[in-house]
Amino acid sequence: MSDRLIYLPLGGSGEIGMNAYVYGYGPQDKERLILVDIGVAFSDMDTSPGVDLIFADIRWLEENKDRLEAVFITHGHEDHIGAVGHYWAKLGVPVYARAFTANLARHKLADRGQPEEVVRTVSAWPEVTEAGPFNVGFLPVSHSIPESAALVIDSPAGRVIHSGDFKLDETPLVGEPFDPELWKDVSKDGVKALICDSTNVFSPHEGRSEASVGPEIEALVAAAPHMVVATTFASNVARVKTLAEAGQRAGRSICLMGRAMRRMIEAAITTGVLSDFPKVVSPEDAATIPRENLMLLVTGSQGEHRAASAQLARGKYNGITLKDGDLFLFSSKTIPGNEKGVIRIINQFSEMGVDVVDDSSGKYHVSGHANRPDLQRLHDIVNPQMVIPNHGEHRHLREHAKLANESGRASIVAVNGTMLDLTGNEPKVTGYVETGRVYLDGAVQIGALDGIVRDRLRMAMNGHVTVNVLLDEDDEPLGDAWVELKGLPEIGRSDAPLVDVLEEDLTQFLGRAGEKTLRDDDKIEGELRRIARNTARDEIGKKPEVTIIVSRLS
Repeated sequence: MSDRLIYLPLGGSGEIGMNAYVYGYGPQDKERLILVDIGVAFSDMDTSPGVDLIFADIRWLEENKDRLEAVFITHGHEDHIGAVGHYWAKLGVPVYARAFTANLARHKLADRGQPEEVVRTVSAWPEVTEAGPFNVGFLPVSHSIPESAALVIDSPAGRVIHSGDFKLDETPLVGEPFDPELWKDVSKDGVKALICDSTNVFSPHEGRSEASVGPEIEALVAAAPHMVVATTFASNVARVKTLAEAGQRAGRSICLMGRAMRRMIEAAITTGVLSDFPKVVSPEDAATIPRENLMLLVTGSQGEHRAASAQLARGKYNGITLKDGDLFLFSSKTIPGNEKGVIRIINQFSEMGVDVVDDSSGKYHVSGHANRPDLQRLHDIVNPQMVIPNHGEHRHLREHAKLANESGRASIVAVNGTMLDLTGNEPKVTGYVETGRVYLDGAVQIGALDGIVRDRLRMAMNGHVTVNVLLDEDDEPLGDAWVELKGLPEIGRSDAPLVDVLEEDLTQFLGRAGEKTLRDDDKIEGELRRIARNTARDEIGKKPEVTIIVSRLS
């Protein structure tokens, strides 16, 4: 049986978030495997209420973990690294990352009681790590977090470049600039496949450099008469530094607020990514500094309820309250799905008289992802036989495949669970594996199809009725049924309390039910549920979720 090179996205392809990509080489169904990235997605109240995090379903990988050699993490964003602490015990293999990312990964493992020493720090290209039939190198690329890397994945079937998240920024301020000559050199002997970020394929203009936002931010901060507060992605160390330097030049003391913000800056300093970050003051000291001499850099650019931005919008955080005439800057893009939370914060600040500046002008934020002309430029530099779009919703993948086809390069849309054979001159679908989502719900992981979140959604939409019934030793009802309501109106169409109407209808049923029904809990529960839902529909126009509790004296 001949060996083959396979690519299998388990998360991140057909969606933005929870990236997890498998590569394999060897005989069919016996390939030795590596995993690239192990990220999370974030829940929302519309589709996953109460859920803390969302993971890719990696059951296929667990079932084949005896074939897994290693995990490689391209960079430290949550959608690429966030599940490492939750999933490492299921995989049990070394985790390779560059120093800054490795620092974050060790924290995540330690937070979950997992061994930090499984994370191995590697240097940038040309250093390579051997993992079974693969040699893997970390090729520096610019992005909105330090030490991002594409992966150069060599196997006997040829060279693959997995772009990771990237932009073509030659002046990124923090981290390495994009080096086209290095990329040309790595690609000069031929690249079989470029697996490539598709996030901004619909953006028609060349991407802007991180350096372009500095002067705009500096002018804004310098002109502010009162306190200045700014939020951005905590992982965007270059932006945090730009904001801090703008405040410092305006004569302001800088205070970092929010655990993620402090952890990212500490990681950047510890690993040598940052060497000249402006001096910061503690939140306690910040409360004693004149307001016009203070700049806060805070977490919560996406409207997160518990982050510093939201707490300031609700009134106070770490002893500091915003006032009329203060400035709040969103130096960030609102990720689709987060708009409600961000708008709520903006309106809360507006009610305080705070002047809010967002990125609608395009002055104070630049994307960390390559736009359409930049994708085309990378295709031309690497000149791969085939382009496999990843990191995007289906519409992004499809548009990216079209872009590749326009230049005569083979391409295919491979969503999560689609296994591709990359061995030949064009990609071929060779099978499918079952994929999905796993929810972190409090302290436990649950399947997206387990029904738990579905039931939660139903209760949220329809309310809940609890019906209690007591039967004696002879299977006769003892007293009336009694009812408790959650999330339902108290008075229905008949202008009587809903509880009373329900109890009357349910008690009438118990009085006329036959012996056979009263001896059978399942029959009682079925009839009581049907009556409760129908009565509620007649009274309030809703069919609530119903829990029946039948108690028997014995």
